[in-house]
Amino acid sequence: MPTLDWVGKSAVVNHHYDVPFHFLDRSYGSSDENMIIHGDNLIALKSLLPRFEGKIKCIYIDPPYNTGNEGWVYNDAVNDPSIRKWLGEVVGREGEDFTRHDKWLCMMYPRMRLMQRLLSEDGAIFISIDDNEQANLKLICDEIFGAQNFIANISWFKKSSPSNDATYFSNDVEYITVYAKEKNIWRPNRLPLTDKQLQNYKNPDGDPRGPWNSATYTCNKTKEQRPNLFYPIINPNTGAIIFPKETAVWAYSPEQHADHIKKNLIWWGTDGHAKMPRYKKFLSGHQGVVNRTLWHYDDVNHTQGAATELKRLDIKFDTPKPVRLIDKILRLSTDKDSLVLDAFAGSGTTAHAVINLNAADGGSRRFILIESQPYAETITAERVRRVKPDCPFSFYEIGAPLFIDDILNPDVPLDQVRAYIYFSETRQPLPTVGRKYLLGIHDGVSYYYLDDRPLDTDFLFSTLNDGGDERIIYAPNCILGRNFLSKYRAE
Repeated sequence: MPTLDWVGKSAVVNHHYDVPFHFLDRSYGSSDENMIIHGDNLIALKSLLPRFEGKIKCIYIDPPYNTGNEGWVYNDAVNDPSIRKWLGEVVGREGEDFTRHDKWLCMMYPRMRLMQRLLSEDGAIFISIDDNEQANLKLICDEIFGAQNFIANISWFKKSSPSNDATYFSNDVEYITVYAKEKNIWRPNRLPLTDKQLQNYKNPDGDPRGPWNSATYTCNKTKEQRPNLFYPIINPNTGAIIFPKETAVWAYSPEQHADHIKKNLIWWGTDGHAKMPRYKKFLSGHQGVVNRTLWHYDDVNHTQGAATELKRLDIKFDTPKPVRLIDKILRLSTDKDSLVLDAFAGSGTTAHAVINLNAADGGSRRFILIESQPYAETITAERVRRVKPDCPFSFYEIGAPLFIDDILNPDVPLDQVRAYIYFSETRQPLPTVGRKYLLGIHDGVSYYYLDDRPLDTDFLFSTLNDGGDERIIYAPNCILGRNFLSKYRAE
């Protein structure tokens, strides 16, 4: 499989492992039903792993497009000389900053690795992008998610009118790159017909089965390819004998055609004199619209419409996405109780779309938003409050690291340490077991954390009735002798 190389790649491909684990400090809110996190999204994504690894059904992100006009800065703490010199510098424009694409790729790669871990097996990620980095994004996603899990590049027709001052072409399209965690598992939902599509369903013959639409009775096969589908059909109203074109034969066999006649599934026009039959497809049996890779602004709105949405909320933000765009992504990729993540939250459009969709279908979807900029509170969280004042969410800041110079940070709350240890061992959230030192039992192994006492024989023998065939014990000190450990085959 072709791979992409760039300056700094060797330093970032495993950087997500080196990112220090930080805890999240709740600033306000009493519910974790929804979360808004202010801080570096690389650290925030790492902090979500103990609770949410493999549990997020849909990820949508709108990262910097690297246009040269966004003013973003590469600030990841990667210990590599080729990268350290970039720190604190605004990424420049094409022709002025010859490492701008390298910086963008170094920024995106570890974040994508963490988001891949957070996705559920039946989940998918949707990434908004434009021409500046779309090709590079595709290659690193092939590497991280696997080329076999690529779903589509959706083209979003984002403008209602062209840019008349364009030098070459009016840039009217952006892309949404879609990958599944496991393509053989993930399936997009079929969406219901739009109001415009419903207008095509009529009932001119008063069929008791209700409104229907007609479809062509031929297919794209030739007479040579499908000789059994080239046969005469009789119009019962005129007696005319009709053959299909030799380059486009009937779509149905003679036996199927006879069954269609019996079931009144053939339409010969209002006067019955049509030159070709059509097949009746009933609205009552419609399985949903086939998903397409071109999304028109009539369906999902445009950038001007997105700006109008924020204006109605009296919120100022330069580059919002329209709610209907994210709504369509959610309808395609979530169930009513799904968890949704947006790691470049911006103005909070994803939360707005989740709230609206829950109201529309009675769902209980939850959102996690991450925003590094200071407006995480004044714009991102404020938008949620203005859209739904009673929407339960908690606002977090990046908290203390778990370790300081490889020593456990004494300021980290005990319950957070316990949760992290159990997750690091089992990849499961910490259960409630009602024992001071017992973290939980998983796959026949009992896990313990002794925060305030050494490991001694009294404690070891006190665990015999806890269950589990093996024990893994974290303790500040072990005072069991070597002979004892050898006797009981302890390590």
